[in-house]
Amino acid sequence: SIGAGVIIEEPDGRVWLTAPTNKFGGYEATWPKGTVEDGLSLQASAIKEAFEETGLQIRITGFVGDYERTTSVARMYRAVRVGGTPVSMGWESQAVHLCPRGDLYDLLNGWADHPVAEAIGAGPAPKKPEQPKPNWSSGKLF
Repeated sequence: SIGAGVIIEEPDGRVWLTAPTNKFGGYEATWPKGTVEDGLSLQASAIKEAFEETGLQIRITGFVGDYERTTSVARMYRAVRVGGTPVSMGWESQAVHLCPRGDLYDLLNGWADHPVAEAIGAGPAPKKPEQPKPNWSSGKLF
C-alpha cells in the first residue's frame, strides 16, 4: 500500500512524534503517517494524518523522500505547525512528543523510521542489530 506522512518541524529544530495507542504496530513513537485514502492526494493525506494523530494543523514545506515500511511505501514530507494543539489528537494516539533531533533515536523504536530521522539531520542512524542465526550444527532445534 501507499502511505504519506510528515515531519512537523518547530522553529527551534524540534520535531513532533506520535505515540500510537496501545503501541499499535509495535511503535512506541513514530512519525505521523497513514495509508492514503481513495480520492486524497499524498499531501492531503499527510495533512489529514498529522491532524488525526497529533491534533496539529500543518503546512507542507518540502519533500523528504519515499521510504519502505514494513507493509507499505510512505512518502514523507517536511511541514510546519500553523495551528492546533495536541489536546485535539484522535484515538489513534495516546501521546504526542516534541523531540530534539538529537534524541530521536531514543524514541523512534521502529527501524523503518531511522532513515527518515537521518535524512532530516538527526545524525547517523544506529546499526540495526543482527538477528541471531540458528545453530544447526548441534542437531538440536531447542
